[in-house]
Amino acid sequence: MAQHPSWWQTNVIYQIYPRSFQDENGDGIGDLPGILSRLDYLRWLGIDAIWLSPIYPSPMADFGYDISDYTNTHPLFGTLADMDKLIEEAHKRDLKLILDYVPNHTSDEHPWFQQSRASRSNPRRSWYLWSDSAPDGGPPNNWAGFFGGSAWQWDTKTEQYYLHMFDAKQPDLNWRNPEVRSAMYDVLRFWLDRGIDGFRVDALWMLLKDEQLRDNPARTVWGPCDLLNKLQEGQYTEDQPGIHAIVREIRSVLDKYKERVFIGEVYLPVHRLVAYYGEMLDGAHLPLNCQFATNRVWEAQAIKQIIEEYEAALPAQAWPNWVLGNHDMPRIASRVGREQARIAQMLLLTLRGTPTCYYGDELGMEDVDIPPSLRHDPQAKYDPDNTRDRERTPMQWTKGPNAGFSIPGSHLWLPIAPDYQTANVESQSQDPHSILMLTRALLTLRRSSSSLTLGSYRTLAQENINCLAYLREHEHQRYLITLNFTDTGQTVHMPLEESGSILLSTQMDRVGNCNLSAFNLRAHEGCLIELS
Repeated sequence: MAQHPSWWQTNVIYQIYPRSFQDENGDGIGDLPGILSRLDYLRWLGIDAIWLSPIYPSPMADFGYDISDYTNTHPLFGTLADMDKLIEEAHKRDLKLILDYVPNHTSDEHPWFQQSRASRSNPRRSWYLWSDSAPDGGPPNNWAGFFGGSAWQWDTKTEQYYLHMFDAKQPDLNWRNPEVRSAMYDVLRFWLDRGIDGFRVDALWMLLKDEQLRDNPARTVWGPCDLLNKLQEGQYTEDQPGIHAIVREIRSVLDKYKERVFIGEVYLPVHRLVAYYGEMLDGAHLPLNCQFATNRVWEAQAIKQIIEEYEAALPAQAWPNWVLGNHDMPRIASRVGREQARIAQMLLLTLRGTPTCYYGDELGMEDVDIPPSLRHDPQAKYDPDNTRDRERTPMQWTKGPNAGFSIPGSHLWLPIAPDYQTANVESQSQDPHSILMLTRALLTLRRSSSSLTLGSYRTLAQENINCLAYLREHEHQRYLITLNFTDTGQTVHMPLEESGSILLSTQMDRVGNCNLSAFNLRAHEGCLIELS
């Protein structure tokens, strides 16, 4: 650890899905002024940095991930002046602001693509990936789109196919073209000059595709990082040779500015994920580690294995990070239950490295069953049961109309969860035992503790396979964290000679001295213990 760590090493990142955080103008869709109005809540909670999902002009085929202008804001969210105001006010509160950057594809309504498809001889033709049909007249190869169907779309005017690894309205850029790279780096500079503190780079591991357009093999083994594409291995569409040179180029743009962070979305097995730090740590500062979000087994030994394999795979001096959930994954409370969601919060906020929280998880928000007529996610066009709308519903602020997300009577873009009258900020902030107050207490302890922000990590050997115990240590401060992953009480026998004092229980009802030689955990309980 460097003597003076960067802010992104000690901060806690909070992802906001702008459509669903706070609606200020009453149109039923969240906006930038709404986010501005809630900055004080984030400071009260203990958050340090905000990651905004896309706020750019977009036809909204994929709700902002299909961008038609990289250097402006969508009128639904507000104006560029609103964005500047948000940056200014966030910085006044010592909050960092991180922007989603979507370099793999644009909207088909972006001027670049409109020019590219105008004719085969257009100067921007090679800005996207075009190909003749196969001998049988069909797509050039078997590549499948992540939302379903072929990844190729026929263009009648120019009689070629263009590649879209997501929706047909999201054509892939050609990152082998230096003009594309130059233009996309100018986008970074535009926002960096406005004061943005860094970027979460969408689909970073997919920017290059095989130049020979070889067929992907069918998927035979379904690993925890393969959630995006169930049909085939991404052998020729993901993590291609040459990608790390581009990652270094992106990093070099950010390094021209002081203290900016480069966060990369990378869904790959851990040994390939960590390569995105770069051989000289000149790649992404934080290649997103989403193993908790994609893991299907929520048991102590499975979690222990994930942590230890990741820690062992990290390059020397690389900084770890952890993610419980995001806008593409079912919410943690829906995956593991609300009782275990408390365990998950203690785990996330006490492990070594930078945690990323998803809005509403501090309330134990769960996925909402969205009727087919109200679904928007383009994934649902191909697989009606596979909609990400469930985890993108409006933030629950109060027990009043529309959960305080929007004014009474407004028509919300997605429905509010049926339990909003109890699972909301207003109610839980008045309940000292709520998951919201647990999260706030964990964030308070984390900020004040060098062990939790900078300390080492070590799994503690103990025989109870239903529990996880680990130490966080820095200088003379030592913390023990014990987590019970079951719905029955457990006793953990720990080989420690020190005495311990409980600082925080996930049930928010006990503190004080404890017996570490035979420590009793109640069902679904985790404890943070100071050693002396």
